Parts: sequence; structure tokens; C-alpha cells
Amino acid sequence: MYKEFKEFEEIRDFLDRVIGRLDALERKIDRLTRRQNCMNGDELLDTQDLCLLLKTSKRTLQRYRRNGVLPFHYIEGKVYYKLSDIHEFIRKSFQPAKK
Repeated sequence: MYKEFKEFEEIRDFLDRVIGRLDALERKIDRLTRRQNCMNGDELLDTQDLCLLLKTSKRTLQRYRRNGVLPFHYIEGKVYYKLSDIHEFIRKSFQPAKK
């Protein structure tokens, strides 16, 4: 019985080490993912993210791009928007409510 307990402890220690390494890998992957979605320290949003943020359609974003109202960047054939540009766009578009 003591031998079985010792084997169980060894297995548990091994699994704890494996889980610790998996957690470390997950943290590294999260850091790399966040780093990929940045341009000069500014977060990048794709079209889907921006549609959800502004509650608009893809077609509306396309019209904003075409009219030059909303700055964008093509990276590997995909459209991205800098978060600072989005904030500036919202500030320019904001109109206070009239009384």
C-alpha cells in the first residue's frame, strides 16, 4: 500500500509540473497574441471588432473608408483600424444633444 501511495504522489508531482508548464506556455501565447495586434504601441482592430464596437455594418465601415472619413491599414490583405484613429473619429463625429 505504501508503494502505491508513493507512485500516486510521483504521478501527481509529474502532472503538477506538466500543468505548470502549460500555464507558462499559455501566458507566453497571450503576450504574443497581444503584441501581434499592435502597431507602434497602438492596438489594432479588425472589421468585425469595429462593427461590434460601433454597432455598424461592414458596409458602413466600407463607406467610411471610401469617403476618407475613417483611416485604415491593409496588412496581408486584411483591413485594420488603429484604436487611436477610432477614438479621433468618434470625437469628430460626436454631436452633443440639443435642448
